[in-house]
Amino acid sequence: MTHPIRTVLWFNGRGREAARFYCGLIPNSRIDSTFASDEGGPDGTHHFDVIDFTLNGVPYQILDAGPYFPQTECVSIMVVTPDQAEADRLWAAFTVDGGAESQCGWLKDRFGLSWQIVPDGVMQLTMNPDPVVSRRAMAAMMTMRKLDLAAIRAAI
Repeated sequence: MTHPIRTVLWFNGRGREAARFYCGLIPNSRIDSTFASDEGGPDGTHHFDVIDFTLNGVPYQILDAGPYFPQTECVSIMVVTPDQAEADRLWAAFTVDGGAESQCGWLKDRFGLSWQIVPDGVMQLTMNPDPVVSRRAMAAMMTMRKLDLAAIRAAI
């Protein structure tokens, strides 16, 4: 482990596949290390995998160790993309093959992990110091599934 702090994501199967998928989608990403054992769980007889990986410089770990802790929207990964085209690319890749769209830029990928895909500029509009701008931007965003920066800008 090269960084002392990382987010650990609990999986119930397909953790290595998920890490490879994420690293293939996000630029500047890689799998750093893997470890597997058949001596995990409460009684020491369950298989588990540990996958350390980095997404664009941010360290994560997948602990693939069974159904004890299901994933929920309480944890998501936000990706601020440099432009709308990259947001569209990631949105399409994450929602295919069993992924699901949600509201306001949120989605679940085929592995059940929640993501927020946000084109650069959206946060500046929704948190703008001018309350009229921020209110209009937020109102526009609340009507969307995939965020559309041009449509949010048009609404203000």
